[in-house]
This record gives sequence, structure tokens and C-alpha cells, in this order.
Amino acid sequence: METLPLRSARGRWVVLAATLASAIAFLDGTVVNVALRPIALDLGATLVDLQWVVNAYTLALASLILVGGSLGDRLGRRRVFVVGIAWFGLASVACGLAQGIDQLVVARGLQGIGAALLTPGSLALIQSLIAEEDRARAIGYWSAWSGVAGAVGPLLGGWLVEALSWRWVFFINVPVAAVVVVIAVLRVPESRAAERQGRFDVPGAALGVLALGGVTVALIQGGWVPAAVGAVSAVAFVAVEARTPHPMLPLGVFADRTFSVANAATFLIYAALGAVMFFLVLHLQVVAGYSPLAAGAATIPFTVLLLVFSPRVGTLLERTGPRLLMSLGPAVAAVGVVLLVGIPEDAAYLTDVLPGVVVFGAGITLLVTPLTATVLAAAPTAHVGVASGVNNAVARAAGLLAVAALPAVVGLGDEGSLSPATFAPGYARAMWWCAGLLLSGSAVAGLLLPGGPRTTARRG
Repeated sequence: METLPLRSARGRWVVLAATLASAIAFLDGTVVNVALRPIALDLGATLVDLQWVVNAYTLALASLILVGGSLGDRLGRRRVFVVGIAWFGLASVACGLAQGIDQLVVARGLQGIGAALLTPGSLALIQSLIAEEDRARAIGYWSAWSGVAGAVGPLLGGWLVEALSWRWVFFINVPVAAVVVVIAVLRVPESRAAERQGRFDVPGAALGVLALGGVTVALIQGGWVPAAVGAVSAVAFVAVEARTPHPMLPLGVFADRTFSVANAATFLIYAALGAVMFFLVLHLQVVAGYSPLAAGAATIPFTVLLLVFSPRVGTLLERTGPRLLMSLGPAVAAVGVVLLVGIPEDAAYLTDVLPGVVVFGAGITLLVTPLTATVLAAAPTAHVGVASGVNNAVARAAGLLAVAALPAVVGLGDEGSLSPATFAPGYARAMWWCAGLLLSGSAVAGLLLPGGPRTTARRG
């Protein structure tokens, strides 16, 4: 079909719908962090319970996002996108109405399913509908506002928790979801890959869920049985995808070096990002004595940097190619994480918190747009939904596994982990781990990505 210039009315509607939907999915990946302490106090939750509040959402999102991308390519990207955003809104209501920690965990899992349907569709609609010469800029806007939503989540969540209740961090999604459904139905054209037809890969989808779910349960709660289930399912998933005539994940996309390297860097970098956001907001409340609103407000510079500079990074990408930005960004972010290691009790924001947040935000801003554009450009047009799904699955799985594993690794696996005396040293160790992950991601991108602007040229 004919593509749409970004300056056209329909082109702008496409970007607006994609960005708003992706924004609330990103927001719910971070907004809950600032509500964890109030949730624990209200529902009597332990640190393990709080890990599941975060990871039930991320597990469903990471394990089903390939399903969302594949369904969009087959059934229509707009159609699956609309179903996903409506599902997400309804599940948000269930989260807000939960009367116990188990109910909240289940509702968060349902919310993650909706996010898995809408997230790959948001990028795939931009990649398939926006004119090629405007695509990098459109992705820059998507990256900026999606990233802003993720970053502003703690601030918004803190205000909602203090002014109303932790339940409103979920209820706030409902009106935004309704607006996106209306825009998508009335203003966004349908897009699908006609050549990607055939029976849906049910075995692949089931094995993907079992693989990631088994590993997550093993990391949080221990036990060799879930670990074995996860490992066997992962091997079976690869075998099934290699043999089925219509795979959910065409393994051939990994033959492209740029695609594979970018996803390897994504795993390392987003593991650190997910863990930093989880530990930092909790540390500010548990150890430094910040209120939920103050802890959320601490990340405002992160938000400003993403908002102002991500579109400009998209323009810079066209001249430099991705290697420079994707290696420099996580290295700068690692410096920011090191600056955040020593946040003391009664921390002064301007001297103890702000420098680290600014440097960390600058590094992530340099990274997000080049990473997203490179992954999408490396895949053929027919597989753009799957490519988006793969990269989002890698990013979410990385954050999921980091939040599942790091608390135990740094000594925060016991019942009393939410006491200041126990949490503070564990937090410092976690930050050093995150800095190491970011530097590893920088090295992978810098050493293995091909250079030059042509890396982000779209493949046919």
C-alpha cells in the first residue's frame, strides 16, 4: 500500500496512536515501581510478592509479544493493536480493583497480555505505513514519548499514590486506552503482510511461555523443577521454530548480523535499565526516606532528556549510523549508575541523586532511537512485526530476569529485605551489577555492529 508522509494528517494520526498506546504500556512497566511500597503496606506483601507484581506483567509481555507481532502480520496490525489496547484498559481496571496480592498479580499478568498485543503493533504500524524518508524521525518521536511515559511513570505514580491511592496508577490507563481505540479505528489504515499466511504456530507460542515462565519462577522462588521446565522448553522452542512451515519466530531473521548484535546489546542494556528503575525508586523510599511523590519526582531529568533530545538523536543517526551511538549511550549510562551507588540516608537530591539521574538519562537518550531503528531496518518488510516483537521480547525478558535474579544475588531474598539496614547494601551491590551490564552492552555494540549510516536503511 502507499505510505504516508509524516507531515500528512493521516501520518500524524498513525504516529499519535502508536505513541500513546506504547506510552501507557511503557508507563505501566515503571509506574508500579513507585507504588510498590504502598502496595506492600496495604496488602501485606513481601519483597517476593512485589517481585511478582512487577514480573507477572513483564512475563506475560515478554513471553507473548512474539505472538502479538506474528498475529499482527497475519491478521492485520491495526486490528490486533486495537484488541490489545482495549484488553489493556480492561485489565487495568482489574488491577485497580484487586483486594489481595494474589488478585493483583493475576490482573497484572492479564495486563501484560494486552501489552504484548499492542506493543509490537505500535512500531510495526509506523514502519509499514510511514514513508521511508520520514521513518527515522517518526521513530524518534515514538522513542521520545514512549520513553517519557516510562520515565514519568514514577512521578505520576507518586502523585496518584499520595493524592488518591495506589489503585489509581492503574485506573489512569483507562481514558487513554479509550482515546487510542477511537483514533486507531477512525484514522489509522490497516496494514498486514499478505505473504505471511498459514496456520498459527500454537506449539511455538506455548513453548515460549513455558520457557520464560519456568526460568522466572526458578529465579524468584527457587527449585530445580521450574528451571528444568524452562530449559527443556527453550530447547524445544528452537527445534519447533526450525521445523514448522509457518513459525511464530522465523529463525532466519537472526542470520542478519546487525539484527542479532542489536538484540544481544538490547538484552544486556535493558536488564540494567529494568533493575535500576526497580531498585532506585525503592531505595529512595525505604532507605533515603523519600515519599512516593518525591521518589517519582527524582527521575524528572530523565524524562526531560528523552523528550527534548530523542528526535534529534534520530536525525543524528542518519549521519553517523548506529554503532557510535549504541556504544557511547550505554557507556555514559554506566557512569550515571555508578554515581547512584552511594545514595545515603536522608540523601540531598541536588548532590546525591540528581547527577547520577542526569548522566544515566543522557546515556539512555543516546541509545533508544538508534537501537529501535536499527532492529526494524535489519528485518525484511514482511517480518517487521516479528522483528519488533523479538526486540521488545528481548528487552522485556532482560528486565524480567534482572528483577527476578538480582535481589537474591545481592542478598535481598529474605523476609526482612525491605528494612533500611538490609536494603541499603543490597542496593549498592545491585547498582554495580547494572553498571557492568551496561558496559557489556556498550562493548557488544561497539565491537560487533557494522558502522556507517547504511546500517539503518530498510531492507525489502
